Amino acid sequence: MNKFKSAQALTITVIVAGTNEPSNSNMLADTMIEGMKVTYPDIIIHKVFLKDITIEHFNLDCYGPSCPIDGLTKVEAMIKKSDGVIIATPMWNFGVPAHLKNLIDRMGSFALDESRSVGTLNGKPFFLIFTAGMPKAAWPFLRKTVSGLGIAIQYFGGSVLGTLFEGGCTLGRGKFGLVVDKRPATLKRAREKGVIFARNVHAFAQTKSLPLRFRLIKKFIRVSQQVKKKMGL
Repeated sequence: MNKFKSAQALTITVIVAGTNEPSNSNMLADTMIEGMKVTYPDIIIHKVFLKDITIEHFNLDCYGPSCPIDGLTKVEAMIKKSDGVIIATPMWNFGVPAHLKNLIDRMGSFALDESRSVGTLNGKPFFLIFTAGMPKAAWPFLRKTVSGLGIAIQYFGGSVLGTLFEGGCTLGRGKFGLVVDKRPATLKRAREKGVIFARNVHAFAQTKSLPLRFRLIKKFIRVSQQVKKKMGL
C-alpha cells in the first residue's frame, strides 16, 4: 500500500473573508480552484464564508477550558483535515476585515502548543488572495499593512507558498463591485497560481518537504520560537 497520499486524496480548505455578493476575492478563489482541478480533477474542496459563521471575539479564555464552542470548531476541523488552505480576503482600510483578524487570533487555541509559543501546523501550505480598491502600483505599500496575516500563519507553523494581489477592484470612484470577471489576464494568472499551489500541496503531502526557501523560513521561525520558549517569553 502506498504510504503517500494520492493526488485524488488531496483536500483544500478555502476561507473567504469577503462579505459582498458577488465578491472579487471569492471569484479569484474559485478561479484558483479551476486551475487546481485541471491538474487534479478529483481534488476535494471545502469552502467556508466567514460572514456565515459566528466566532466569538478573542479573549484569554480562548486559551483555556472555558473557550467558547462556536464557529471556530468548524474552521479548526477543516484546517486540520486539509492538505492546504487558501485564504481569500478583501482589504479594508489598509488591513484585513475584523472577522478574519479575529479568526487568526482564535486560531492560537489550536495552532499553537500549550506554551502558546510554538506552532503546530507542521508546515501546512497556505495561499493568500488579496483584493483592494487601490491600484496595483500601491501593492508594495499595501503588502506591509497586511503582512501580519502571513507572519501569523508562519508563527502557527504554516507555510505561505504564494500570494495573489489584485488592485483597482472598483466600478468607479467610491463604487465597489465585481470587476475581476472582466479581467482575463487576472483570471489566467489565478488559474496558473492554482496549478502551482496544487502541485506544491501534493508534493508536500507526499514528502512533507517544502521548497528550499520555505524550509529556511520555517527553520528560522522554529528556532526563534524555541529560544522564546526557553526564555519563558
